[in-house]
Amino acid sequence: MANPQYWLIKSEPSVYAYAQLEKDQQTEWTGIRSFEARNNLRAMKPGDLCLYYHSNEDKAVVGVAKVLTSATPDSTAPEEDWASVKVAAVIPFKQAVDLATVKATATLKDFPLVTRSRLSVAPVTAAHFKLILKMGKTALPK
Repeated sequence: MANPQYWLIKSEPSVYAYAQLEKDQQTEWTGIRSFEARNNLRAMKPGDLCLYYHSNEDKAVVGVAKVLTSATPDSTAPEEDWASVKVAAVIPFKQAVDLATVKATATLKDFPLVTRSRLSVAPVTAAHFKLILKMGKTALPK
């Protein structure tokens, strides 16, 4: 299997919190209505890993999700050209990594939360992914 790509996905905790994904085990990631974010969804491959960010209320990276499927048409927008993927919970962070901490970390100055704060699905470098995991005191399950 090729090396996974890494992504940042965002959801307001009041809409779909990471704890809900853990409970559901998997979900269809729908409702993305930005062309750039849609194109990022379409670039996702099964096995890719996502940092799960609670936007608006918590403003923190709280867990890791895994992409289960390639992009398909978004079931919440029939007749429209939007995409979705299925994602599953992998592991919650032992310690959430909040936006203020991300912004205060010099090596994350190019991280999408800093550079593209409004983008709901964004690619992340392997180095940034590993650093955020470390900051969250979390290791991926073997």
